[in-house]
Amino acid sequence: MTATLLATKRVEKPWGRHTLWPGFANPPADGEKIGEVWFQTPHAGEPDLLVKYLFTSEKLSVQVHPDDAAAQAAGYPRGKDEAWIILAAEPDSTIALGTLEPMTSEALRAASLDGSIEHLLDWKPVKAGDFFYSEAGTVHAIGAGVTLVEIQQNVDLTYRLYDYGSDRELHLDAGVKVSDPVPFVPLPTPPQDGSDRTVLAEGPKFVIERLAGAEHVVDLPAGLTGWLVPLTGAGVVDGVAFKAGECLTLEGRSEIKAEAGTDLALAYPGNKRV
Repeated sequence: MTATLLATKRVEKPWGRHTLWPGFANPPADGEKIGEVWFQTPHAGEPDLLVKYLFTSEKLSVQVHPDDAAAQAAGYPRGKDEAWIILAAEPDSTIALGTLEPMTSEALRAASLDGSIEHLLDWKPVKAGDFFYSEAGTVHAIGAGVTLVEIQQNVDLTYRLYDYGSDRELHLDAGVKVSDPVPFVPLPTPPQDGSDRTVLAEGPKFVIERLAGAEHVVDLPAGLTGWLVPLTGAGVVDGVAFKAGECLTLEGRSEIKAEAGTDLALAYPGNKRV
């Protein structure tokens, strides 16, 4: 059994905020805006997953990520599926997932160039507790006023299609090539076993569970690493104390004891619950 508390990396973003989330120190009001907090593993080699918090004050760019095959053809280790657990959102906050109607590659490129792509996406209202799994190839954008946890395949590979007239680089050729510009269809809801471990996503690239209740035993197969994300509350896993705003990796059999009201997320690679 091994539980490791991870170091954090705060990332400045133009769309970030000065007011973050309980468990995170706010940056100075006249200082940089923090948009992301990453959790970094101390292990040798590159882990399969990356966990981060996002804090938005503006819309993020319209973007897309390649699948494994396309990413590997470009020299990267893997593509990028990602999932979002919404922790808080303003009343009018939205996330765009997929297009309103199927689009050709030519139409997607033209709409990205003239900016009309922003209005051809399916902007969905979001609220605390919502969950979305976005497969590689999905054209998407995260809106303003959202606090979320993102769990993703661990690769820093994003193709921007449109960025509201900013001077940041776009990646139209690569982005259009890997896009599947069609209406978003959520993954099927995984079957549940009636326990206090709710499966939010069961593959294709990773599994995410929500853990409620005071005590849990997580038994991961040899060689499989899990990421434990305390969304609220606090507790102890294998003698390592944790609280909201932190993240731990787990290996082998782990015993979790959480305070009342603690809400935990657990993620690990694969397409089946262990």
